[in-house]
Amino acid sequence: MDAYWKDKVILLTGASSGIGAAVAEIFARDGAILGLLARRETELEKVAERVASAGGTARIFPGDVTNAESVREAAGRLRSEFGRVDVMIANAGVGGNDRETRLIDAGAVAKVININLIGAVNAVAAVLPEMLERGGGQIVGISSLAGFRGLPKSAAYSGSKAGMNAFFESLRVDFKGQGIDVSVIQPGFIKTPLTSGRQKNMPFLLELDDGAMRIVSAIRRKKAFYSFPWQLAFIVRLARFLPASLYDVIASRASYRE
Repeated sequence: MDAYWKDKVILLTGASSGIGAAVAEIFARDGAILGLLARRETELEKVAERVASAGGTARIFPGDVTNAESVREAAGRLRSEFGRVDVMIANAGVGGNDRETRLIDAGAVAKVININLIGAVNAVAAVLPEMLERGGGQIVGISSLAGFRGLPKSAAYSGSKAGMNAFFESLRVDFKGQGIDVSVIQPGFIKTPLTSGRQKNMPFLLELDDGAMRIVSAIRRKKAFYSFPWQLAFIVRLARFLPASLYDVIASRASYRE
């Protein structure tokens, strides 16, 4: 048990399944207090039950991260009961791996960006003023290695994650001297509902529990950036330096989104 998380108040978006549900259970084992926000109330209730069984405290907030008022209300209710929000984890996200986004249907692309990027902005806005007022807090964005460079069949998703990377880095620079720690976590492929159903192999695919443990550890260490697994992170970072003509040839052969 990591005593660091005992009674820490954590607001977690996208908490009803996948990475969100997995990290919630890890925090719970260490005695954290969790505000769980997602659209699916029934699934949130199941996660809350697992949190309680693991030794944590949970409050559920059914809501949509694209609704700024809904996220503010959840953060306010959590603060009213427990006095503060120590850590906010903007985890809510969708893959946008469908025909509409691939054909760049404006509405479909906007939906991905609104959930992945604007949803994260709404979560930050809901907690940042109070954190600044008391001079402490941690803000975490669960981004993706897909945000380093535009990936094939992933314009909406890569665009939203690239935006997240830049947004959270700017936050880190802007509020570094005011007691606010900002972390951007950039996972590769993890077995979650977002990656299920794909026919092609995904390189360096991680089990959910493994990925969740790595994320919690990075948050605990207050890492500014944490990209994993290292093998895929190295490849993706290296790709940033490839000339466009060479990158286009290599990337066009990728089929892991199918």
